[in-house]
Amino acid sequence: MTEKDKRTEEHEASPPGDDAASASSSQARRQQAEARLLKKTARSPDSIEALSPAATRQMLHELRVHQIELEMQNEELRESQVALDAVRARYFDLYDLAPVGYCTISEQGLIMQANLTAASLLGVARSALVKRPLSRFIHKEDQNSYYLRSKQLVESGEPQSFELRMVKNDGTQFWVHLVATAVQDADGAPQLRAVLSDVTARKQAEEALLKAGALQSAIFNSANFSSIATDAKGVIQIFNVGAERMLGYTAAEVMNKITPADISDPREVIARAKALSAELATPITPGFEALVFKASRGIEDIYELTYIRKDGSRVPAVVSVTALRDAQGGIIGYLLIGTDNTARKRVEAERVLLDQALQDKNAELESAKLVAEKANLAKSDFLSSMSHELRTPLSAILGFAQLMESGSPLPTPAQKRSIDQILKAGWYLLDLINEILDLSLIESGKLSLSLEPISLTEVMLECQAMIEPQAQKRGISVAFPQFESSYFVKADRIRVKQILINLLSNAVKYNKVGGTVVVACIASTAGRIRICVKDTGEGLTPEQLAQLFQPFNRLGQEAHAEEGTGIGLMVTKRLVELMKGEIGVESTVGKGSVFWIELNLTAEPQPDAGAAEPPAVTRAQGQAGAPLRTLLYVEDNPANLMLVEDLVERRPDIRLLTARDGNHGVEIARASLPDVILMDINLPGISGITALRILAEDPATAHIPVIALSANAMPHDIEKGLKAGFFRYLTKPIKVNAFMDTLDVTLRFAATQAARAAGKKQT
Repeated sequence: MTEKDKRTEEHEASPPGDDAASASSSQARRQQAEARLLKKTARSPDSIEALSPAATRQMLHELRVHQIELEMQNEELRESQVALDAVRARYFDLYDLAPVGYCTISEQGLIMQANLTAASLLGVARSALVKRPLSRFIHKEDQNSYYLRSKQLVESGEPQSFELRMVKNDGTQFWVHLVATAVQDADGAPQLRAVLSDVTARKQAEEALLKAGALQSAIFNSANFSSIATDAKGVIQIFNVGAERMLGYTAAEVMNKITPADISDPREVIARAKALSAELATPITPGFEALVFKASRGIEDIYELTYIRKDGSRVPAVVSVTALRDAQGGIIGYLLIGTDNTARKRVEAERVLLDQALQDKNAELESAKLVAEKANLAKSDFLSSMSHELRTPLSAILGFAQLMESGSPLPTPAQKRSIDQILKAGWYLLDLINEILDLSLIESGKLSLSLEPISLTEVMLECQAMIEPQAQKRGISVAFPQFESSYFVKADRIRVKQILINLLSNAVKYNKVGGTVVVACIASTAGRIRICVKDTGEGLTPEQLAQLFQPFNRLGQEAHAEEGTGIGLMVTKRLVELMKGEIGVESTVGKGSVFWIELNLTAEPQPDAGAAEPPAVTRAQGQAGAPLRTLLYVEDNPANLMLVEDLVERRPDIRLLTARDGNHGVEIARASLPDVILMDINLPGISGITALRILAEDPATAHIPVIALSANAMPHDIEKGLKAGFFRYLTKPIKVNAFMDTLDVTLRFAATQAARAAGKKQT
């Protein structure tokens, strides 16, 4: 496109300029010169031929003059055109690059002309704006306002100035200030010339300012907290609604009259001045200065203060103080914003009371705990003492009854029946003592368990061997499962046996004549195994099931011949739960019951390659002619001494020495160096444990194995004894077979030790 074409296009899209006046004057002079020339040359050919040579020369001269004038005028016209083009270019630059948008709108509302700024505002190329309705770019909600203002302009002819929202071609909204004036085109048709100024930023700022003002007004006029503004000297200048509500004064009563210190607790103001003076190492005067000193130094300051209301009542408050500064940073006043602290103070007071109550309660609980611990300790001591006192005579009863049962000559049938009753009653009494002790330990939380992987197959075989004799006496058949693979559970081996024996004994005792007991093992859930004991007894009613695990409740079996304590199942349940297992029962009246326990499965333990295999124990019975061995028995109870003496009489290979107290026992041991020592725990003078320590510290007697034989049968007593160094720990009453077996094992161990010592001496 040539420069001339560009100018033509810009001229078509732009309004006519005021530079047309200079072009008109040059054109008028040219027209006057041409008219004079035509007038002078307007002669007929005949008249020209009739002219004399002088006239002809005169006319040619005039023609040359007029031609020169025309050329001069043409030059002026060319210069005027160049000047006009320059002015028009400057005008177009000012018009297009103006900071506001210009549009010429036809009577039909179409955009006829627009500058570049208008096109940029609307997001459309200028050529694309021509003959498009301006309303297309006006927000729908503001179009009525635009039409109304346009109508007023046409009717009154007075310029209209207003603001409205417009929409860019891409849909973006913006605010404009529009000034509309009425003009006419070249044909005299009415037009509207619009000036568009983008005022979006101002509108946004005004909106933000309005919001900020509304927020500030809402905050300042809030009734929820007090706002007190003072001048630089502290005199109150502003006292808001919240302050009036909190303190009971009206603004008129305090403004320009008092300072905030005048309505504050004077003792607190003095205390604050003193504290700040010490903190900041500068003297601070009690009064308003103490309230605003930190704020005046640019330090954030929030503190608690008690205001005094108009009626004299007190209101605790949390006060935030800010220094108000001018543009140069000078302090012109202070703003104190306070919130009513009454509720929090009330809560704190209540919390203090609650804390005190809790402390008192804790003290009571601690006292009660100490009392309970003392009671538990006394209970444990009592049970231990009771166990000892009951076991001591019971040891004699059961021990001598066992001697009589196996004595020579054998007892008569009548004597045998009497002995059986003695043994039955004695062992029942012992079971009762053990169950009571177990229950007491469980309830006190002192029962210790050794949870480790144990073979369920081995435990089942041991229980089978223990229960079958009892079942055979009653004509009950017992079926145990055949394990295709080994199962290991994480439990206490001794307690698992106790649990299973209790369930099996009940299944046998409360079964019908010729009944059956079936033991089954089922993998119930992931990681668990269920052991079921099924009997064919009478079964249990729902009422009995509800009372099943209550201590000392035999469910109406008291009237039957079967003996029982009523606490076995209670102990069983607690033991199962302590091993993180479950116990349950299913029963049908007339058909029988199924008692089951669930225990956690675990992996089979791997043998320790470095552990030495324990030596095999050989159970040997004494024979005539065998080497004579010496047994020292330290015991203060005559009945127990007599019982052991009678037992040893059956062993010609054993010589028995006795001592009635610990000191005497140590002396005999040092003098005679027995092969084995049998030691009671509760002895006159020194205890059996002290005597054991003395013997262990003496090189001459340290090698002698010592067996504890005591009525102290509590688990912690046994554990304490084994830790002290006893080779074995036997409890009273004596079970003759177990006693003799332990004695043989210990004698065998002593002989092995003696042989090793002799071998070392020879080498």
